[in-house]
Amino acid sequence: MQTNRADIGLVGLAVMGQNLALNIADHGYTIAVFNRNPDKTREFIACCERQEPSSERLIGCVDLAEFVRSIKRPRKIVLLVKAGEATDATIEHLLPHLEAGDIIIDGGNAHWQDTTRREKRLSALGFHFIGSGVSGGETGARFGPSLMPSGTFEAWQSLEPIWRDIAAKVDPDTGKPLEGAAPGKPIQGGIPCTAYIGPNGAGHYVKMVHNGIEYIDMQLICEAYWLMKNLLGMNAGEIGKIFEEWNQGELSSYLIEITGDILQQKDPEGDGYLVDKVLDTAGQKGTGLWTAANALTLAIPANAIAEAVYARALSALKDERVSASQMLDGPVVTQESDRKALIEAIRNALFCSKICAYAQGFQLMAEAQIEYDWQLDFGTIAQIWQGGCIIRAGFLRKITEAYHRNPGLMNLMLDPYFKNALHEGQSHWRKAVSLAVANGIPVPAFGSAVAYYDGYRSAFLPANLLQAQRDFFGSHTYERTDQPRGKFFHLDWSSSDRQQNEV
Repeated sequence: MQTNRADIGLVGLAVMGQNLALNIADHGYTIAVFNRNPDKTREFIACCERQEPSSERLIGCVDLAEFVRSIKRPRKIVLLVKAGEATDATIEHLLPHLEAGDIIIDGGNAHWQDTTRREKRLSALGFHFIGSGVSGGETGARFGPSLMPSGTFEAWQSLEPIWRDIAAKVDPDTGKPLEGAAPGKPIQGGIPCTAYIGPNGAGHYVKMVHNGIEYIDMQLICEAYWLMKNLLGMNAGEIGKIFEEWNQGELSSYLIEITGDILQQKDPEGDGYLVDKVLDTAGQKGTGLWTAANALTLAIPANAIAEAVYARALSALKDERVSASQMLDGPVVTQESDRKALIEAIRNALFCSKICAYAQGFQLMAEAQIEYDWQLDFGTIAQIWQGGCIIRAGFLRKITEAYHRNPGLMNLMLDPYFKNALHEGQSHWRKAVSLAVANGIPVPAFGSAVAYYDGYRSAFLPANLLQAQRDFFGSHTYERTDQPRGKFFHLDWSSSDRQQNEV
């Protein structure tokens, strides 16, 4: 085999790896591919030779040393293998074959702290390591994902031309994703949905927050569907048409679009709609949990994101829920007569809750950049998410505009556009939540979002009593409203002669 032919290499030929390799080849780059199972590599190359226009730019390697030799220096090698131990093992197998200055790019769903650890270790050995979030699923990998890379800026400069070429593209005037890519015919023009995020684990951190937002976005949509089904007695097909209508307005997004399609899908094996036959237990791969856990660590109130994780966990208790439904009473559901008004209320509840969910995600990233010494460009991050990724939506253009207006924006809800949307929609939002509670219909995401909004806009909260309780049983001290911030006091609550002392 001729050495130094490939512009880039890729390890891992599961579906995501195969599709990303073909995307890279479609854009004119020669790519070497390797899988630990050599038969997988042979099958992939043979299949591509029969079906793919860009197959001549694929180099299949069944030997790891041969694979590394086939790549131009500084070598750029993408890993699309299982996150965790498999990624570490793959790196260890590669290292003896690499030379100083070579770049490893982890495109898996890695935990950002693992990426930081790997980058530190490989940098000390003379190599570069990029952790790149890749969002968009199989189709995104094939025709244009959203890419969130981090590592040294030097390494990013080497990878940037390829990443910009293969990323999803959005229209610079409308912010809408450019469609129409086909095998061998990539999209031309547009703004690439990728940019340098920052050092070490910043890219995978931003991808983690993206996934946390994805969790709450999906849960909110499910709750909107559930309210229409239970309070209006609408069938799945009718609700699907409502989502189609919503996709033409401010809620326009990939998730709203596919929800309309899903709800109108007839059951291929029987009568009715398929969604009614799908078991109501949701799976999860952990990235939403990581987001919620990190929010707790940084003391950021991402309660709506956490509720979306808890909702999936509760759904998994199927057998317990079935038993509980026969033993625990609730109100009788009363269907509403004014269908048009309630649908509008649910739409507003969905939009307002969505604003709160994104506000929580961006507030979390704002705190993370302080904690982990990053400098994140939130307008650019929102732009990266406008195409290719699962949460892509017209809504994100408004977020980019908000941070362009005010790069130091304290909270997304304080931007004029989002503030006005919350003011105009909150009466309907509250109506939808109130009806759900009155009828015993669980809406944990809608409810936690409105609680976040009300908590954030409150100049006073009952934490004064809470802090007094903490001082009573644990001498944790408190501040006073009539004294400057930073002055702490303690009261001997149990003494008959109670004395307050400044601490």
